[in-house]
Amino acid sequence: MNRLLSRLNIDPYLLMLLSTVGIASIVPARGIWAGIAGGVADAAIALLFFLHGAKLSREAILDGARAWKLHLTVACLTFVIFPLLGLGIRAIPGLEPSLATGVLFLTLLPSTVQSSIAFTAIAGGNVAAAVCSASFSNLAGIFVTPVLTALFITGEAQGFSTDPIVSISLQLLLPFVAGHLLRPWIGGFVQRHKTLLGYTDRGSILLVVYTAFGAAVLEGLWQKVTLGELALIAVLSLALLAAIMVIGNLMGRLLGFSHEDRIVILFCGSKKSLATGVPLAGVLFPAAQVGAIILPLMFFHQIQLMVCAVLARRLAAQSEAERSGAEVSE
Repeated sequence: MNRLLSRLNIDPYLLMLLSTVGIASIVPARGIWAGIAGGVADAAIALLFFLHGAKLSREAILDGARAWKLHLTVACLTFVIFPLLGLGIRAIPGLEPSLATGVLFLTLLPSTVQSSIAFTAIAGGNVAAAVCSASFSNLAGIFVTPVLTALFITGEAQGFSTDPIVSISLQLLLPFVAGHLLRPWIGGFVQRHKTLLGYTDRGSILLVVYTAFGAAVLEGLWQKVTLGELALIAVLSLALLAAIMVIGNLMGRLLGFSHEDRIVILFCGSKKSLATGVPLAGVLFPAAQVGAIILPLMFFHQIQLMVCAVLARRLAAQSEAERSGAEVSE
């Protein structure tokens, strides 16, 4: 089964996400169980950010600061160009309001870490720069995404509020900082047990998705969203990814980056993090709205993985062909 999914470029985790959505749609958490499930999900997310804090080394932060031009370009794509595209998409008439908000919200999120680095490595890009750029993007997203959300979404009707930033700081940033400060004592354990971080990462997202979709289903999510709207989200996700990749490639060439650094811009600048986006949505939006808001993010997440997997292998094949041609000519 894993071989078949790999050949089809389908992430097995997507099937787990879809199964979780199905379970939440049929058996949503109600009453006291909803409160218990929400508390467990919050604890799992805090543990996730604690472990990520312990994983990030001080050296990575210092090394990443030196490649400021590259990181600034990726940040521009992530937190400026992407949101502008999101605002344009939200203005399209006929899109269900909560889903339109979800599309805009996904454009405000930071880049992924693991997949950005992995695809950069496969394509023959600057892996060290990708590690720093993706890490900085995620760290910045803890601050930047709540501010952008308040400016473009939640603040439109009620004015700017610092409450989301305070909630993010207590629920996500504080565990992250605590983990980083404890890195001298627990960093080795975390590095030796990377599987633990992976299970925590994926398990916490599944918990949040279950509680979010369960609350949304109880509020009538599937009566509000049609199959046509879901198909539209898929089309918009493809268009959004294509646009940001074209823009990123043009920026990389115009700014004179090397081929290896342009690969970093391509893969780090075009991603949006499901692992960061789901917890942030749970903090920034009412529970009944989270399910609909993260739905576009789930679509975009899988589409970006499939497209980037194909693109990374194609770039790797091109690089190998160029190296072989150079050796023959010599």
